[in-house]
Amino acid sequence: MAAPFVLVLSDDTIAGYYTLSATSVRLAELPDALVRKLPRYPLVPATLLGRLAVDRRQQGKGYGRLLLADALYRAARSEIASFAVIVDAKDDNARRFYERESFLSLPDHPMKLFRPMADIRRLFDEG
Repeated sequence: MAAPFVLVLSDDTIAGYYTLSATSVRLAELPDALVRKLPRYPLVPATLLGRLAVDRRQQGKGYGRLLLADALYRAARSEIASFAVIVDAKDDNARRFYERESFLSLPDHPMKLFRPMADIRRLFDEG
């Protein structure tokens, strides 16, 4: 189950979309430096950013970053507790996109990346 968000251009063209849903991450999957700051539960709540995609005809116009910013903003403003936003990169290009946007790979799962919610909130509080 996920909430979909769609970017519709002024000519009613769908430029892209993403979904947000609740998920969790095993404490053992996270870097040791972060684990020390978290409660000692086997799972910590997170927000899953799923299916972020831009129409091929609209790629290269910045819509991917716009959709990502919107997703992060919505996640940061949620009143539901979440340690981080998690993404599952479908390929190396997607992984590099998220890494450029300050996402970090999970140590044992390089295609699963996260950005701590505290970092995301600071991003929007500063600007």
